[in-house]
Amino acid sequence: MRALARAASLLRRAAGSAPTPAAPRLAKNLPAFCFNGYSTLLAPASDVLIPPELLSSKTLWTPDRELGHYEDLVARVTNFHNEDKGFMVLDGDVFDVPIRKDIVHRVVRWQLAKRQQGTHSTKTISEVSGTGRKPYKQKGTGRARHGTLRGPQFRGGATMHGPKPRSHAIKLQKKVRRLGLKIALSARTAEGKLLVFEDLEVPSHKTKNIVQYISQMDDTKKVLLVDGGEIDKKLKLATQNLHYVNVLPSIGLNVYSILQHDTLVMTRAAINRIVERMHTPINR
Repeated sequence: MRALARAASLLRRAAGSAPTPAAPRLAKNLPAFCFNGYSTLLAPASDVLIPPELLSSKTLWTPDRELGHYEDLVARVTNFHNEDKGFMVLDGDVFDVPIRKDIVHRVVRWQLAKRQQGTHSTKTISEVSGTGRKPYKQKGTGRARHGTLRGPQFRGGATMHGPKPRSHAIKLQKKVRRLGLKIALSARTAEGKLLVFEDLEVPSHKTKNIVQYISQMDDTKKVLLVDGGEIDKKLKLATQNLHYVNVLPSIGLNVYSILQHDTLVMTRAAINRIVERMHTPINR
């Protein structure tokens, strides 16, 4: 609460207004809530800089806040060296949507089904190598009747009703796929596992640099790095031997990859491109 009071005084001084009690003006000029390193915006504050105390990684004030109210969030922007690079507003219709497990389940099933190769194949009785001659006469031998040696009951014979090359893809509406990505991003944001970086620049291609950076993150086991454009060659070389660090461009960000990693690191450019993609009208 001391940080909130100090922020209120800074905002009053910037606006040039007379000092008034801090309690009634907090909801107008300050972010309403601070949770998991993010702040919600109830009113645009583009002309007033938000004090860094409200954007720190520590939880300053956590009231009972329900998720999924489509409120814009203010996130602290850093880099691999944990340097303060300002803040960024996260669109509420992308990063604060209601969590629906059924939508995520449908999108994951669609992704896994679509990526199956479907190249499995078995040979039918017309494709098996062998003669078409009748092995022996129909009657008089005391044995079972057979008309070919290529049947499924013989060794080396055909496979009946076996798999053939086909597509395993299922249909899913574009709006459901888009909603699934929004839910996955909102879930990571609600958990405080979405980190916003200025960029993903690394000094060299050495793997030890990435290992050192990841070890400084709290409660991080598997990290997904998302950049706005093409992945830097040095970053790609530095992470290719780490099974717990993966790199994707923003165009390749998907629900299944987000769920496989407990921490999501996105650059400013990546967030801007994702938001632009989510706001683009769906071509029908």
